[in-house]
Amino acid sequence: METITDILKTRILILDGAMGTMIQRHKLEEEDFRGTHFKDHESPLKGNNDLLSITQPEIIKSIHREYFEAGADIVETNSFGGTRAAQADYHLEDQAYNINLQAAKIAREVADEMTAKEPEKPRFVAGSMGPTTKLSSMSPDVNDPGYRSITFEELEENYYEQAQGLLKGGSDMFLVETITDTLNAKAALFAINRLCEEEGVEVPIMISGTITDASGRILSGQTTHAFLISISHMPLLSVGLNCALGARELRPYLQVLAKKSNFFVSAHPNAGLPNEFGEYDESPEFMAEQIKEFLDEGLINIIGGCCGTTPEHIKAIAELAAKYKPRAIDQEVPA
Repeated sequence: METITDILKTRILILDGAMGTMIQRHKLEEEDFRGTHFKDHESPLKGNNDLLSITQPEIIKSIHREYFEAGADIVETNSFGGTRAAQADYHLEDQAYNINLQAAKIAREVADEMTAKEPEKPRFVAGSMGPTTKLSSMSPDVNDPGYRSITFEELEENYYEQAQGLLKGGSDMFLVETITDTLNAKAALFAINRLCEEEGVEVPIMISGTITDASGRILSGQTTHAFLISISHMPLLSVGLNCALGARELRPYLQVLAKKSNFFVSAHPNAGLPNEFGEYDESPEFMAEQIKEFLDEGLINIIGGCCGTTPEHIKAIAELAAKYKPRAIDQEVPA
């Protein structure tokens, strides 16, 4: 069977779109998030989308299925906030492992179902590992710049537990995404490496940073090139950018990665920039037109969508990407 690396050399792979946008369509209330498992939990749970892998698995399955049917090759597990640090907001730290385990099992089930229908188009599961709610290289207290709300060791333990659940549940790869602090990402990479060594397995790693504004830097201050250098010590499957910006705004930073990286390059931008109501206005057709510039320039190997994107967006992107060859990575990469 072809590996994902083999496939990436022959065609552009399609990542799914936003999970949160699709969950919002269901208009879930507090009791939906609680389900029967957490009926008497002490804290409000509405908005804890990761918990839905336990309490509303059929909804999450249906979202994965819609993205696969739209043309996605890879879906991300519903585990973006599946760390103890993030679940602490809901007093559900003890559910972190189970959230990731169930999220991966759900995605695996749907991926296998779709692959069985179309063996010529294997489907993959990327274990989503978000940035947590903590920053390890910046202080949340302007009056105490040396203060940190979490240590590197604590973050590594958080990510290790998350990666354990994602691997046990059947993820094909890890996706360390929406990186705003590279030190957090390093903790995730360290945790993944430790887990893989202990389990005696090799699992591909995708990593995706977030450019937060027109300065071209991630929140902790690094430029795109500096971010790339900081994580290039790992044998990554891909490096990319997602969230915060729309496709048009993301393009110059993808150009840097395409020029400087000898990894596959990924992108999953938002459906434009949020409007005054926090909503995303770019239509599938308009967003695909913006992404066409990535394809014309040969910048990417993996393309999908982030905030505001839907199966309709992914379908438009997939149909367009099928007409293009992937970016080659065997060229000499300049320093």
